[in-house]
Amino acid sequence: MQNFKLHLRNIPGWTTKQKIIVLESDDWGSVRMASKEAYNAFLMAGVNVNNSHFIANDALESNLDLELLFDVITKYKDSNGKNPVFTAVCVVANPDFEKIKANGFSKYEYEPFTETCKHYPIHDRVAELWKEGIQKRLFVPVFHGREHLNVQRWMRALQTGNKSLHFAFDHGVIGLSNGFNCEKVPDHLAAFDIEFPSDTNYLKDVIYTGTKLFEEICGYRARYFVPPNSPGNHEIETILKDCGIEFVNSGRVYHEPVGNGKYVKKISWLGKRNRIGQIYLTRNCFFEPVSNEWVGKDWVNDCLHEIDIAFRWHKPAIVSTHRVNYIGYIHPENRSKGLKALGELLRNIILRWPDAEFLTSVELGDLIKGNKG
Repeated sequence: MQNFKLHLRNIPGWTTKQKIIVLESDDWGSVRMASKEAYNAFLMAGVNVNNSHFIANDALESNLDLELLFDVITKYKDSNGKNPVFTAVCVVANPDFEKIKANGFSKYEYEPFTETCKHYPIHDRVAELWKEGIQKRLFVPVFHGREHLNVQRWMRALQTGNKSLHFAFDHGVIGLSNGFNCEKVPDHLAAFDIEFPSDTNYLKDVIYTGTKLFEEICGYRARYFVPPNSPGNHEIETILKDCGIEFVNSGRVYHEPVGNGKYVKKISWLGKRNRIGQIYLTRNCFFEPVSNEWVGKDWVNDCLHEIDIAFRWHKPAIVSTHRVNYIGYIHPENRSKGLKALGELLRNIILRWPDAEFLTSVELGDLIKGNKG
């Protein structure tokens, strides 16, 4: 049955005879777990943050995280003599915890991710390494939103005194999913999952300020948007286009939020165009080697199998692989495990498909745009 589903997901949409590999990696630039001290504070308080590989390991990338990732990537070259390339799905801002606390949680404040790096001990070269990755075509950022945070939902919970989120806030942490003593923690990472229809107006400002900040940091205008954790309401697509977004990530089957807890089921496919001409890109392969949710899963061979099926259906292999797999700031062994698996995956791709070529998501989008297929 699983194999049938793998084939089914690759049937509709744009096709190509090229063996294209796209590595899409989410969450770069965002804070999550702030430090080893914060991690230990949660454990001491009785919150089992060690049960989630995201909460336990995902943190703002350090200098060493990026340097070691680049070291692995540069070991390999495709049929065109080019290195593999991460389409780095990035946010460009984070909450300014000090300012929010100073105003009594009455108003949300944010800071550019470049400022966030200054609060961390071994992150002074991260912005410089982003630019190096861009220049060498190893790590090419695209737009994941201004911050990886549903600002309005998060602020409402803080303003109503959610004790678990306040504890996390005091330790500079977002992304908490389990609260103290069964206290409910609202889903506050799905940045564009509107709670009320009126929230859309705020999100338009998030997109405008976020894409502007992205251009200031990266040196070019964002053209591809990947919404964090869930899709947004279709109303944001117009402002996205106005801000330069030509390509939008989409699930094949997804639920569009319309507010007040209601969702509308939608279907998409690779190369589908929306009403204003933007092109949807859909992922069909998955590589999360540090995940502890599927114990015993062979991530390397399973991903190679998914790539093989994609190629059989003349589809590009668009691989989803989150930042958490390559982060060792809190637990260095996490990074070692992820990078080792990445090296094995890249080596086997090149051995199995010597004519494979690595593209960024935007390069793929341009190919689809020029070849309607």
